[in-house]
Amino acid sequence: MGAVKLTKNDLKKQKDQLRQFERYLPTLQLKKQQLQMVIMHALSELDSTEKELSAMVEGLDDWVAVFAENTRFAKEKKIERLVVPDKIVCVRENIAGVSVPVFRELTFRPIEYDVEDYPLWVDEAVVRLREIARCSALAETLKRKLGLLNRELSTTSQRVNLFEKVRIPATKENIRRIEIYLGDQQTSAVVRGKIAKKKRQGANV
Repeated sequence: MGAVKLTKNDLKKQKDQLRQFERYLPTLQLKKQQLQMVIMHALSELDSTEKELSAMVEGLDDWVAVFAENTRFAKEKKIERLVVPDKIVCVRENIAGVSVPVFRELTFRPIEYDVEDYPLWVDEAVVRLREIARCSALAETLKRKLGLLNRELSTTSQRVNLFEKVRIPATKENIRRIEIYLGDQQTSAVVRGKIAKKKRQGANV
């Protein structure tokens, strides 16, 4: 903000700025509230997803015995080679002016294998490993989403503080100073006018 001139033009400019700031502040405050709500929801969703992922991984403990057979497969036929994530498919969603990713699906590279080369449990193992990979991809997408939202919340909070604690108080103080100065100038002009009038009246006696 530049230096304030103690003039009627600057008084009008300061009042116009104050109206603009006071109109803009509620919009920023609303955006801050929206971001906080969305972040809370995303945190809850991430917590739920991570618990689900943890449960899936722990569920593999029951498979320890059968997974041990994996070590006997040839290198090119290891189970992990049957589950190869390709790409995370997301759409973009606008939340309070922020473009964030929303998880849709995790695609996998099409890999064919001869069922005669594997025991029966491999089919279900592939399904489980894919579910774990999808859940992990969802968690990573939610973390990216939260990162973007938290960054925007930080910026918005700084702007709210700037208007609430700096811009609006400073503008109000500028208006007060200009009005006091102009009031003093007006009073001085009236006093000078009365003195001049008395002098004229005295000169005419």
